[in-house]
Amino acid sequence: MIPKTFKEVIDLGDGREISIETGKLAKQAHGSVVVQSGKCMLLCTVVSNYKQSDVDFLPLTVDYREKFAAAGRYPGGFFKREARPSDGEVLTMRLVDRVLRPLFPKDYHAETQVMIQLMSHDENVMPDAMAGLAASAAIQLSDFPFECAISEVRVGRVNGELIINPTRAQLKDSDIDMVIGASADSVMMVEGEMDEISEEEMVEAIKFAHEAIKVQCEAQLKLAEAFGKKETREYDPEVEDEELEKKVHGLTYDKVYAIAKAGSAKHERSAAFEAIKEEVKGAFSEEELEEIGDLVSKYFYKAEKEAVRNLTLEEGLRLDGRKTDEIRPIWCEVDYLPSVHGSSIFTRGETQALATVTLGTSREANVIDMPSYEGEETFYLHYNFPPFSTGEARPIRGTSRREVGHGNLAQRALKGMIPDDCPYTVRVVSEVLESNGSSSMATVCSGTMALMDAGVQLKKPVSGIAMGLITDTETGKYAVLSDILGDEDHLGDMDFKVTGTSDGITACQMDIKVKGLSYEILVKALMQAKDGRLHILKHLTDTIETPRPEVKSYAPKIVTKIIPGEYIGAVIGSGGKVIQELQKETNTTIVINEDPDTEEGIVEILGTDQAGIDAVIAKIDAVMFKPEVGSIYEVKVIKLLDFGAVVEYNEAPGNEVLLHVSELAWERTDKVTDVVNLGDVIDVKYFGLDPRTKKEKVSRKALLPKPEGYVERPPRRDKGDRRSGGDRRNDNRDRKPRRD
Repeated sequence: MIPKTFKEVIDLGDGREISIETGKLAKQAHGSVVVQSGKCMLLCTVVSNYKQSDVDFLPLTVDYREKFAAAGRYPGGFFKREARPSDGEVLTMRLVDRVLRPLFPKDYHAETQVMIQLMSHDENVMPDAMAGLAASAAIQLSDFPFECAISEVRVGRVNGELIINPTRAQLKDSDIDMVIGASADSVMMVEGEMDEISEEEMVEAIKFAHEAIKVQCEAQLKLAEAFGKKETREYDPEVEDEELEKKVHGLTYDKVYAIAKAGSAKHERSAAFEAIKEEVKGAFSEEELEEIGDLVSKYFYKAEKEAVRNLTLEEGLRLDGRKTDEIRPIWCEVDYLPSVHGSSIFTRGETQALATVTLGTSREANVIDMPSYEGEETFYLHYNFPPFSTGEARPIRGTSRREVGHGNLAQRALKGMIPDDCPYTVRVVSEVLESNGSSSMATVCSGTMALMDAGVQLKKPVSGIAMGLITDTETGKYAVLSDILGDEDHLGDMDFKVTGTSDGITACQMDIKVKGLSYEILVKALMQAKDGRLHILKHLTDTIETPRPEVKSYAPKIVTKIIPGEYIGAVIGSGGKVIQELQKETNTTIVINEDPDTEEGIVEILGTDQAGIDAVIAKIDAVMFKPEVGSIYEVKVIKLLDFGAVVEYNEAPGNEVLLHVSELAWERTDKVTDVVNLGDVIDVKYFGLDPRTKKEKVSRKALLPKPEGYVERPPRRDKGDRRSGGDRRNDNRDRKPRRD
């Protein structure tokens, strides 16, 4: 029996639609939908256990995968099967997770999985922009305790016109690429990159996206109503004790407030707070703590958060003694590592990032192989966050999602400032050595200086800052915090990171934790972020004002040479023999790519020794050398033969031609050495192909005056030119027959 399906259609304008359908696939999941736009189809399923997990957080897993079959392709590798998620898939997971997680109740701790799969790909539709819509729509069909419908859209701007969910082709011409997540009432997440836009333009794009999201949220509610919205499940909530909460608050609040007001370093402050917590626990017996110890800890942290927030709202002071717009002390250094191509240290307060730059050829480009996108990155940034950076010891299990996300943000911040004509593949690696505050923004700052130290001609330097927000909905008070600490990140209502040049924003990442944040507050926060960003930028340019004019002496130099496609094979040689020997002789790396549009060869020559690079260029020029008929060339005698001399064009070493003995002089030459010897440098005239021998002809005697009385002799016949007896007989056929 064909299942009954339910469907809602969202009009995106300009003929594009998004449909949400349920009832056909994955009916044992607690909620499932198929979201489709064009030929792009996402299947999203959600499941949450009915039993609460024995943890004090929500064990939510958001998993996004792209199936290669969706694009009619095979996975790469030996096993031909999808394996660990790519960085692109991880970034999509993070986009969805950051919007969904705050909307579950704080005391809901059941194991929950949101699985989104790309089942059919359309090259004109970017699937990550619909993942949030799919996740929320599936949850709306479930019985999960979830606050409200949300959605996500991508915003681009082409020729000044804002576009919802632009195609990848449109995105190439766009100066904005942002993904916004929101409910019908509130913007909750923003992430993207921009081409030095203003704060006002950024807010305008967010507003534009929010209007589209409202329509998508309404469509989800209509679908859930038509399908039959389930009753929200019951679960065992956390036990609350108002009397205990008041007692802990009374024992905690004033002491925490006093320590916070005093201002101190991270470890000193943490130790003081921990001492207060132990004092609070000391007010209870061991038997009581066994029963209510978790609640005591919970209420302690709640009172601590309240005290710190109130200190900022009421007195404008922060945990480390700074004012709301004050930035921690900064020191910077470049050229710290003696053997890398570029390096820098950026230290801001208790956050430190050491960045390195490595320069290479197109062979070192980062290959992206996803069903929805194939390409290469010639600029990429990797971010490492080891446990010692926060004074912890914990297992290291590969690159975390957080490291992928923070590295991507820093990469997007910087990539627009890499010049279009940069011949190198550039890799930046940020090693976070200390962290108390935004290490991703420290990465942007250290990355900028390391690139300049490496001699990469950045268009403009980029800096970044992490901002926070504390609001009181009852009084209407709020405080925007510049350069937030790690603790302020957790206790605040908004965490947003903004990067840019002196002329505009290049990237941003925002997580907004309060409902109904006004755009006026958002603009004020962005303008305060601009002031902080420019303050940090001055520290960077005071350390290294402009990029080094050249790469360092031990760093590889790269020269790019364009050659006609017909010469690619000759430069490579049979089985790669020519190029391999040339690399070995010159101690260089040579990479040849063919431009598919022009069919020309793009030769990249990388080496630390300029003489080696020059030798490669000379060899390529020699291979491509074409003498012109009637021109005179200087040549060197490199070999002597009985019937002439082999000469090499000085203009193109390695390009040889035979100078026949008859072309040495006007007089008869019995021995070649009577005229030239090995190593002699002489001038010859080029005549092109000899019609008789079909070989290239050069002549020395053509440049000499003809002796007086010289008689031109008929050309000597080669053996191959003598007519055979058969030929003579053929000639006789033209004669008259002999009479008998």
